[in-house]
Amino acid sequence: MTNAPTRKTVLVIDDDPAVLGLMDEHLTHGGYDVLLAQSGPAALEVVARYVPDLVLVDALMPGMTGWDVCEALRHDTRLAHTPIIFMTGLTETEHVIRAFELGAADYVTKPLRLEEVLARIGVRIEAASRIRAAHGALDSAGRFLLAVSRAGDMLWTTPHAAQLLDKIPDGALAALLQGTTLPRPGSVMLRESTSEDELTLTFVGAINDDELLLRLASHSLHPERLLQARLGLSGREAEVLLWISRGKTSRDIADILTVSPRTIDKHIEQIYNKTGLSSRAAAAATASRLLGER
Repeated sequence: MTNAPTRKTVLVIDDDPAVLGLMDEHLTHGGYDVLLAQSGPAALEVVARYVPDLVLVDALMPGMTGWDVCEALRHDTRLAHTPIIFMTGLTETEHVIRAFELGAADYVTKPLRLEEVLARIGVRIEAASRIRAAHGALDSAGRFLLAVSRAGDMLWTTPHAAQLLDKIPDGALAALLQGTTLPRPGSVMLRESTSEDELTLTFVGAINDDELLLRLASHSLHPERLLQARLGLSGREAEVLLWISRGKTSRDIADILTVSPRTIDKHIEQIYNKTGLSSRAAAAATASRLLGER
């Protein structure tokens, strides 16, 4: 037996309750789950809890405009594949261009022609689904890619690359891309070590004048480096603890590390002092647990 297709979710943002009611009725009838927000801040609260498949936003709203909403959403990597459609009564070219510059996928004019709106929503969600599937395939192949503008703004990212990006400090991408000269393809632009792994960011190349392709890779730390980082040990103390976790005696470890057993005992005493552990068994159990979590 096959599962029924999952209903797609559309977030509608408009300060006019009549428009919200109208879109709620017609989108629900069209087979969509509908989320409603009457302001930009309310919409951001919604997407903080739930990622919709498409956003339909009114351009002219008091306070936070549709353009402001679009800009905020485009800085959220979780929404990299979520198309945004503007609803506007404005037909001036500069307003349309501004919407596209801020990341909108499409726009519709008011008064709304509902059949056209439904058609555009369907097309944009289908296109986004295909892109999402392609990016998922890249992830499965171990290619964690992202594209950014020269200013460091995120254009798109594969799902796993988006998770790895959370480990890179805010503003680091923009700082790396300052200046007019791009690095050579294959150049490592950033290495960032965490308590468990090391991230490398590599420049792949320029897709066009303002779309740069980057690749992220994650390398797990060696076991002793993980213990060193997580427990605040010196490199040698971490090595000793690793061998303790593998059931080695002090004399065994001394032979492995070519030092005296007395030196190993001093390292063990320092391990106890730094970690608060009081026995060899507790130290071995703690090390095994940390290595198992990795």
